[in-house]
Amino acid sequence: MTLGKEELGSGEREADDYVPSQRRRDRERYKRARARRATAIGALSTLVTAVVLYLVVVSAPGWPRTKETFFDGEYAREALPKVLEGLWLNVRLLLICGAAVLVLGMLIAVARTLRGPVFFPLRFLAAAYTDFFRGLPLIINLMIVVLGVPALRLQGVTVDPVLLGGTALTLTYSAYVAEVFRAGIESVHPSQRAAARSLGLSNRQALRYVVLPQAVRRQVPPLLNDLVSLQKDTGLVSIGGAVDAVRAADIIVGRSLNYTPYIVAGLVFVALTIPMTRFTDWVTARMDRRQAQGGAI
Repeated sequence: MTLGKEELGSGEREADDYVPSQRRRDRERYKRARARRATAIGALSTLVTAVVLYLVVVSAPGWPRTKETFFDGEYAREALPKVLEGLWLNVRLLLICGAAVLVLGMLIAVARTLRGPVFFPLRFLAAAYTDFFRGLPLIINLMIVVLGVPALRLQGVTVDPVLLGGTALTLTYSAYVAEVFRAGIESVHPSQRAAARSLGLSNRQALRYVVLPQAVRRQVPPLLNDLVSLQKDTGLVSIGGAVDAVRAADIIVGRSLNYTPYIVAGLVFVALTIPMTRFTDWVTARMDRRQAQGGAI
């Protein structure tokens, strides 16, 4: 034990006494200078591009009329509070529909990967569901659910456009998410399931404790991308009359015939989406680094 401590202390002292060679210092200095030069070139090219685009836009013959119609500061100040108030509905739809989409998508993916002839009806129904709702345009799905369900006058069925719009979003996006989960499940090597079975786990336990954790971990980036798309598409519930951010802007546009509120609503959605997309990029880069280093994904 004493010898081990002495060896450990000697190793720590050697690490503390390490001095990089002149060649290594020159290499690091060159890398830093190269990174600074690349950053400066990128910033300069971005600035030049922005200036050129600005000059092209403002010198266009129709710019004064376009500015008045789409970039009026007075209408922007009027629209912003109402758009933000409507945005709260979009955020709630994202949270509730996102959770429902993940649960339903996982169930459909598991149903599609069940083995044995006895599960053929489940596999067939799950495949038909994903094929149908992935092929059906979301806007048509929304119109059918939001406008068609109330027309049936079914007893006890809601006619709230928010609930119906959220249902349509869930139906469509769960089909996409189910395929993401299924790809993750099928990417897990069969030896993982075989090893779990050899340890005495049942098929259900192997799926729950061995296959699904690996599948979900591998599919986090595409799942986040689907949630980003869902966040944007929550604005489509306005076709049923729900007053979200898009509908709030549409009300002002219909009264004023000025399209600035649409620009405000669009910028608000962009501001909400950017953090989610950057988080998705960070997660993707982190998982790529771990995979390159041979770590667990």
